Amino acid sequence: QVQLVESGGGLVQAGGSLRLSCAASGSIFSIDVMGWYQQAPGKQRELVATITSGGSTNYADSGEGRFTISRDNVKNTVYLQMNSLKPEDTAVYFCHAHIQTRGSFSKYWGQGTQVTVSS
Repeated sequence: QVQLVESGGGLVQAGGSLRLSCAASGSIFSIDVMGWYQQAPGKQRELVATITSGGSTNYADSGEGRFTISRDNVKNTVYLQMNSLKPEDTAVYFCHAHIQTRGSFSKYWGQGTQVTVSS
């Protein structure tokens, strides 16, 4: 069984910073892509950023230049450093990973962590 556990969300003023973490645990053989998604109230879940096991990154336009995704392959952990936060960044942030256990890869989601940016 695999779990993704996020941490680091909270309340911050506009212009501030937060660092989200997501640790994968369980019967993990390997992890391919890891990423972060956001879901604002009344909206669909949207991509924020992804990172491959080799370190290649991809960002949504909304976070480009302000957010940085990174990962520690030894700790099976992905991070999202968010700077210059704006009120429109307010959302629940979900961690996502493609994880290989005994067989093929499967997609896993964390429980989400709330980020609230006040103006």
